Amino acid sequence: MATSRTRLLIDAGLSRRETFERLQANGVDWQSIDAILITHEHSDHVAGLPAIAAKLNDGSRRVPAFLSRLTAPAISWGERVPPIEIFAAGESFTIGDIEVSSFTIPHDALDPVAFSFRAEGIKISIVTDLGYLPASVRIHLAGSDVLLLESNHDLEMLKVGPYPWSVKQRVMGRMGHLSNDMACSFLREHLDSRTSTIILGHLSEHNNHPAIVETCAAKALAGRELFTRLMIADPRRSTGPVTY
Repeated sequence: MATSRTRLLIDAGLSRRETFERLQANGVDWQSIDAILITHEHSDHVAGLPAIAAKLNDGSRRVPAFLSRLTAPAISWGERVPPIEIFAAGESFTIGDIEVSSFTIPHDALDPVAFSFRAEGIKISIVTDLGYLPASVRIHLAGSDVLLLESNHDLEMLKVGPYPWSVKQRVMGRMGHLSNDMACSFLREHLDSRTSTIILGHLSEHNNHPAIVETCAAKALAGRELFTRLMIADPRRSTGPVTY
């Protein structure tokens, strides 16, 4: 998420090297990052956080990490603790010229949140890692120009896939992850007519495939007569920038 003045990194699950390489591939200098925002403490969202935060703060710049109140104590920083800004889930705050709104989501983490961002007349929402889409979340997504939404797994692939049954139950549960069917149901029934770009992401590498997600989403959008660009975020490679 970036404007001409402010650049934010949302989550840091990849290694420092891969994160910086993906940023560079999209023409982004990692030294231009002004803050890191974390949604929750699961390793696929914070594994690279200590190293990335240490590098960003290696010098005179202050690049804080924003974490919700119960998430912050769960992070193992090692020897170098970066500047930390703690917020209450549901709180709004401003970083540079970007207004940030956090909101609680149903996931089996300590204090999971998603974010909406407003700047220069544009609203961008990012919501992943949630077992279902309650009305409270849908309200926060309303009016988004750009929406990154989880489409984690294909139910049949998950059922026959390599995960232990206990993990499959967790993923399918109401505190787990959105299936393709649930994401596409949202597109069909609730996607705001203002949303001009929908990005489906957080795809499971073992229990999903971008082609399956695209087919499901295209069918869901076909009946809406919306001017909406559909993008699928492949977990194996960098997704190009969305500009407004």
